[in-house]
Amino acid sequence: MLNFIICDDIRKDREMIESIVSKYMMKNQLEYKTHVFKDYDDKFLKIVNEKMPFKIYILDIETPTRSGIDIARIIRHKDVDSVLIFLTGHEELGNIVIKNDFVFLSFINKFDNCENRLIKALDKSLKMFKVRKIIRFKDNGILYSIPLDDILYITRDSIDRKCIIVTDYNEFKIGKNLNQIEEMLNDDFVKTHRACLMNKKRITSFNKTKRTVTFDNGSQSDLISTRFDKELI
Repeated sequence: MLNFIICDDIRKDREMIESIVSKYMMKNQLEYKTHVFKDYDDKFLKIVNEKMPFKIYILDIETPTRSGIDIARIIRHKDVDSVLIFLTGHEELGNIVIKNDFVFLSFINKFDNCENRLIKALDKSLKMFKVRKIIRFKDNGILYSIPLDDILYITRDSIDRKCIIVTDYNEFKIGKNLNQIEEMLNDDFVKTHRACLMNKKRITSFNKTKRTVTFDNGSQSDLISTRFDKELI
């Protein structure tokens, strides 16, 4: 899922950005969600700290309480993979953004061919995300893309006859068997049970007595078979 995180203190500009994103995404068979804010408040900062895939920030530089430049610094301290797009009416602030070296994608003047420039920036964003290792599948006409690093484990649902991809933020059901999914993964995934594949990069500990593993986000799983102890150890 693509997450567009928009912040602008002017209502008509927020609506304009949201409309551009919506029209752009209508041409793509990709799942997406927009998170819209009028200020860099606690709710905005909660999104910054929340783990979710493919974040694209579209940031106003000046809001009543905080600067988008300060916010970009906070974002980059926690997250180097998300896309930063600055959209502002203050062209003169471009040099300040450049000097701060945020590794941003684009600096767009609201009054200078804004829609076309934002669409080009969104094109670049999608191309950048395609570089990351992902698992991609289609369900009910929607194309899902999940970074492999976000996956904790994948297991089989014997009732629905589907596989469940468990991530930090959601569970996705996919109409493929475990062997088919295994072919889509890299060497970071190991079989821990005949019905489970785990991301070994996300495992912090293996309790051999209790037959459980703990992941780096604190969650646990007991889908462990003695057959696969060697792989876990």
